Amino acid sequence: MASCSGCGPGYRSPLDAMKGPREEIIYLPCIYRNTGILKPDYLATVDVNPKSPTYCQVIHRLPMPNLRDELHHSGWNACSSCFDDASKKRNFLILPSLVSSRIYVVDVGTNPRAPKIYKMVEPIELYWKCGLANPHTSHCLGSGQIMISCMGDPSGNAKGGFVLLDGETFEVISNWEHQGEAAPFGYDFWYQPRHNVMISTEWGAPKALVNGFNPAHVQEGLYGSALNIWDWTTHKKLQRLDLGEEGAIPLEVRFLHEPSAAEGYVGCALNSTVFRFYKTAEGDWAAEKVISIPSKKVEGWMLPEMPGLITDILISLDDRYLYFSNWLHGDIRQYDITDRRNPRLVGQVFLGGSIVRDGPIRVLEDPENQEQPRPCIIKGKRIAGSPQMLQLSLDGRRLYTTTSLYSGWDKQFYPDMIREGSVMMQINVDTVDGGLALNEDFLVDFGKEPDGPVLAHELRYPGGDCTSDIWL
Repeated sequence: MASCSGCGPGYRSPLDAMKGPREEIIYLPCIYRNTGILKPDYLATVDVNPKSPTYCQVIHRLPMPNLRDELHHSGWNACSSCFDDASKKRNFLILPSLVSSRIYVVDVGTNPRAPKIYKMVEPIELYWKCGLANPHTSHCLGSGQIMISCMGDPSGNAKGGFVLLDGETFEVISNWEHQGEAAPFGYDFWYQPRHNVMISTEWGAPKALVNGFNPAHVQEGLYGSALNIWDWTTHKKLQRLDLGEEGAIPLEVRFLHEPSAAEGYVGCALNSTVFRFYKTAEGDWAAEKVISIPSKKVEGWMLPEMPGLITDILISLDDRYLYFSNWLHGDIRQYDITDRRNPRLVGQVFLGGSIVRDGPIRVLEDPENQEQPRPCIIKGKRIAGSPQMLQLSLDGRRLYTTTSLYSGWDKQFYPDMIREGSVMMQINVDTVDGGLALNEDFLVDFGKEPDGPVLAHELRYPGGDCTSDIWL
């Protein structure tokens, strides 16, 4: 925590956060939906302290009271946005369920190594009070409230609205957006109060993507392709910034961490591009493509061309490096973004994926002229699946990744991972010149869980991290 008396949660600035203590435990939602194992999802606590006797082990499991929730992303009741409020503590993890629309509030403050369920918000609260369902991203606000983006209405149609929770009672208050002003699609969001802006992204209609990906649904208009720009103070929607075909399915949105910065990046999954968004001289917002990963011509796959499928992206706390995962190709890339408009590739590592050289898929043509990668084997285990969710240590030197995207898509693209479970890996980062190298002594194998192989997804540290903390 912050090293000053009378301060609230988190850190005074992103650069202060980089000097914070090394991560010792990580929380990961673990999903059984779509695996054939009829057990509840759970929150795993993993020991990542190299000096600990339980290093690289799951030290606690908190099962949910229901089946088939599809736990996915998580957030906090308070973060660095509440740093000036000494009455606030980062002691509850907000854990929405993407499919059941239930929201769990988990007490991680009483005993961080053994969290427990504190409260459950039932789906009907979201349905009746907000007309929303399929909650995804949660961020705490400086006001003390909690805001959660949603992807659909209670019938499974696309609807990008936002639910407000009371930060003390965790009751559903209301929608954040004005009535009738929800975006066409929902997914992720990030706010930047100094520029009075919030930007949200678009995945797809929940009932279209619930059991897998059908390319025809893109043509049918069931997936999004725009950034939605909102006035942070009045909650009015200002712009819908269409990124076009190249920007289809924009997922994670990341402003630079420096709170005065009026720019950031968004990873667009379908055509594997990264767009930079920025405030113009006129005061509105624009976007430009700054990274494009070419598709590979293949045989033995569902389509003749395989995109990289950029899924997760993040930015180091000093705003120097951008990282993302290509979930189909199987690599993680590191870019130097010192020149914001011209990211420079400085690190790359393949950790599984669909095009390993001894697999069923053959690459016929690769515009990047890369060899098909060797399979990734760590401590004797061949990695099924591909790097997906990312989390960076505060100092930027360790990058953690898990291999599960979402159970319905995992089952379609990586059936071996459904049978064998996902894994968590660690990559050592060169923060001086750039560069990524797999730590071959680190592996958390979720194929060996007591109730059978499970899909571990997003990663969170108790003290906050570069994808959950926002500075005002």
